Amino acid sequence: MKRQAYQPILITDASRSQDDQLTSRQRRYVVMMGVRVACVIVGAILVGVGAPLLWLWLPLVALGMVLIPWLAVLLANDRPPKERHRLANRFSARSATEAAPPPMSLAAEERPHKIIDAEP
Repeated sequence: MKRQAYQPILITDASRSQDDQLTSRQRRYVVMMGVRVACVIVGAILVGVGAPLLWLWLPLVALGMVLIPWLAVLLANDRPPKERHRLANRFSARSATEAAPPPMSLAAEERPHKIIDAEP
């Protein structure tokens, strides 16, 4: 069995640490919850002042108060996408010299087998 050559991992190819990912998701969640609080405050101010076009602004603010927490939870639980090269390596495991058999080729039992003779 031929051993593959060692290929070092470049630091630029390394994925972010779990702690960094968690910190960025927490920040995103806090920012989105801050926007939700701002929607609540803006809605209260609009009702208190009796702003013109209140029938338009209140549903928009209410929509923001309902959708933002849902999106914040989805994004906080999201993880980065899998890297392409990890999947690509799995499917391109064959070497260049090892070609895939044509679709209409003979089955394994029908193909001629290489016979190794032990006698000289």
